[in-house]
Amino acid sequence: MIQNNVVDKPVVTTTRREEICQIFGETYNPELWNDWRWQMRHRLTKLEHFQQVLRLTPAEEKGLAIAPEKFAVAVTPYFASLLDSEDPLCPLRLQVIPRSEELLVDAADMVDPCGEDHDSPVAGLVHRYPDRVLLLALDSCAAYCRYCTRSRLVSQGEMYPVTRRLDAIVAYLEEHTEVRDVLISGGDPLLMADEPLDKLLGRLRAIPHIEFVRIGSRVPSFLPTRITPELVAVLRKHRVWLSLHFCHVRELTQEVAQACDLLADGGIPLGSQTVLLKNVNDSEQTLKQLFHGLLKLRVRPYYLYQCDPVVGTSHLRTSVQTGIDLISKLRGHTTGYAVPTYVIDAPGGGGKVPIQADTLLAYSNGTAKLRNWEGEMYTYVDPALQ
Repeated sequence: MIQNNVVDKPVVTTTRREEICQIFGETYNPELWNDWRWQMRHRLTKLEHFQQVLRLTPAEEKGLAIAPEKFAVAVTPYFASLLDSEDPLCPLRLQVIPRSEELLVDAADMVDPCGEDHDSPVAGLVHRYPDRVLLLALDSCAAYCRYCTRSRLVSQGEMYPVTRRLDAIVAYLEEHTEVRDVLISGGDPLLMADEPLDKLLGRLRAIPHIEFVRIGSRVPSFLPTRITPELVAVLRKHRVWLSLHFCHVRELTQEVAQACDLLADGGIPLGSQTVLLKNVNDSEQTLKQLFHGLLKLRVRPYYLYQCDPVVGTSHLRTSVQTGIDLISKLRGHTTGYAVPTYVIDAPGGGGKVPIQADTLLAYSNGTAKLRNWEGEMYTYVDPALQ
């Protein structure tokens, strides 16, 4: 284990864990604490839960009071132990604790910002791009991000388990031979038990033209003890890639480092998607620390998303110019592996569109005028036609 993989703060003490266990009338037991099923059964979901471990602001209390009517709240004991109990601007706290600002609806807000429902030929499947599909495995997560793109579906109890939809999905995929890539998301597919996940992956891998299978998951951040040798064996068996989700360097704890080591040592390719969030990671230094920390864990940062215009998230969204400026400050100032592609998932179903400052200034008659990361101008000339 590389010891400098993780950040120094926050320091999670046994006392902090004891406080969280006391919410449920239990004493802290390290063996239970490290059991992912125990973590799921003891998630903090109510106002009174958070009142016992956080000094809540009026905005947070109001947000927690109205949350059941809007979008579910759930935080694993593990992740709750990382929240700063005094600072309402704690970057982890802002991601999972609702605020009264969620009641504000901006003119640009959308219920289905990515237009997925329009491109769903079969329940639980989105087919937008020519050669790849999104398979929604289930509607639950270990914890609920307040900026969730699929808040219209996730935690709403309206998505049937994938096992009840899988026959129709497999039949569609068998018929559509142009599909070579399946991204399994939801909800969080890694909350499935090993056996049903194995069966799901096996049925997909049995389709001859499916070449590439990915799983999108925030489990390593919210519930790192779910990453077990048995789970890694299932993922390795089916040659799965993992698209993880980290937004702040404080998420990169020793537990996360151990989970990523298990995955990477097991041969699972790891990439990370980060959502650009106001007051969470909208600074050059914060993003650089996160991306450098991920590389230490053998996780490649590959997308920085502009926060989708989900209803009630305007207080978490930055301007597009902020994202352009941040990527410009990273490119050339750190290794290319630490610079993800900044994208907007075009509202209404346009798909991911890469966004960057102008680098190709002109191109005509085989000559390209370029601007590099320092603002200097260069010329590239195409080879002469033979």
